[in-house]
Amino acid sequence: MPLSRSLTPVTVAAAVALVLSLPYEATPHARVETPAAEPFGAECRTSVHGSRVTAYCHNAYVGVDRVRLHIECDRWWDLDTDSSPVDTGPAATVRLTGRCWKEVRSAWVSHQER
Repeated sequence: MPLSRSLTPVTVAAAVALVLSLPYEATPHARVETPAAEPFGAECRTSVHGSRVTAYCHNAYVGVDRVRLHIECDRWWDLDTDSSPVDTGPAATVRLTGRCWKEVRSAWVSHQER
């Protein structure tokens, strides 16, 4: 009987050391399910021809995407512009246009979920 009492602390210590040496992925932890976000966002194609910018945005998803065309002009005195927001519904395609007086430095479309 005295032999088993002396082995108990050693057995507990060995079990604790084994648990602590396991990698994090092997230790049990609660599984939390997060709902998957639905796909969102119109696909936009932007083209620049001289000082004019045109963007076509097609929304292939169920949610409404509010899109805006932003144009940054190359010359310091040329005003940068932002178009009015346009709601792009499911399976809809919209055309956004804008221009600079001279050269266009960059153009992009922003998206906002409605």
